[in-house]
Amino acid sequence: MALSNAPRTPVPAGVPIPPGDGPKASRTFVVTLTLAQFGLFLALLAPVMVTMQLKASQLDPANPASVIGAVLPWGALGAFIANPLFGMLSDRTRSRFGRRRPWILGGVLVFTAALVWVAGAPSVLQLGIAWFVAQVSANAVLACLIAAVADQVPEDRRGTVSSWVGIAQNASVLLAFVVAVEFTFSMWPLFLVPAAIGLVTVLVFVARLEDIPHPEPREPFDLKAFARTFYTSPRENPDFALAWWSRFFIIFGSFMFTTVRVLYLQHSFALDAGGATLVALIGVAVYTVALVVAARLAGWASDRLGRRKVFVALSTVLFAVGLVMLAHVETAGGFYLAEVVMGLAYGVYLAVDTALVIDVLPSPEEAGKDLGVLNMANALPQSLAPAATAALLAVGSATSENYGLMLWVAGVVTVLGAVAIMFVRKVR
Repeated sequence: MALSNAPRTPVPAGVPIPPGDGPKASRTFVVTLTLAQFGLFLALLAPVMVTMQLKASQLDPANPASVIGAVLPWGALGAFIANPLFGMLSDRTRSRFGRRRPWILGGVLVFTAALVWVAGAPSVLQLGIAWFVAQVSANAVLACLIAAVADQVPEDRRGTVSSWVGIAQNASVLLAFVVAVEFTFSMWPLFLVPAAIGLVTVLVFVARLEDIPHPEPREPFDLKAFARTFYTSPRENPDFALAWWSRFFIIFGSFMFTTVRVLYLQHSFALDAGGATLVALIGVAVYTVALVVAARLAGWASDRLGRRKVFVALSTVLFAVGLVMLAHVETAGGFYLAEVVMGLAYGVYLAVDTALVIDVLPSPEEAGKDLGVLNMANALPQSLAPAATAALLAVGSATSENYGLMLWVAGVVTVLGAVAIMFVRKVR
């Protein structure tokens, strides 16, 4: 479906947009949203994937792993709290500048400053505090970007728009590796080049966003309402709960592997750290290409067919197949093939799952809050998966190298996500 550049009809934010009716998200909205997602995730994932390890080696050359173990969980906690909190706050905002724009602007400015602090942090304590602030502010931006999709994209175009968002997020991982290779020995550009790209792309989105102020007064604040920020009743909203668990399981299974990708390559193919990093980079590249192709096709097909569940379920099962393939590959070519399978699967998943989640939101008026609760299913597995991975690798192995067991368990966990999504009733 072609994107329109026509001005958007003034419809209050939060009002549900039925398929084929009401405003159409303009081409400008989709392009600037995609670029903002790309820049934000580049600035956020470059530290997670690569640069924080180099910073840790600078602070504690003898034991950088202890620095990572002390710092990253605080960031995950910040992400866990910030998504629903700032989603709720943006829902309640009645600024003349709109609901989402003030929080996106404030969040990206704080995030950029926090990355400057991370780059220059002289101690583990300061690094942990700076990374916590960075994750909180970045997820404030993320919560409002996704809520803007719920605000402004009609149901019959959410798969297409979600595919662009998913592509942007995963393409940023590839560029993060490239930046890391380019600036390996210079700490400031390692953090600040991605930060600058993120700042510029998000500011462009803020400048072009038609964030119409909500016309209705907000409800009085109370502690009960605040407590609900972090909770959406599964009894009252079973479809949303099932979508939450489906997201939780696939993210959990994915991070069980990605947190040890380089170590897996060193063990499986007897590579040194440099060789394993190069193979990992090529693997991420082929994964990303496969993801882009699959996401574009799946988003279009899902919108045209009006179906979501079958795409999400089949892609989740296919991702599990890729994980199990990794348990049995014996060559770098086999590893790349498994990466292609997982890239195709995750591309389909990203394109359609966000659209499915928006379709089953409990309340359009609280889209930001509920999407924040859903994003807890992204943050929580990132904290839990490394511990589960370490425990499984240690089973029957004095050197913690039982990758076969770990990958099979990761595949089974991922399949649980497919099972959960098939019980959703509200969407086809």
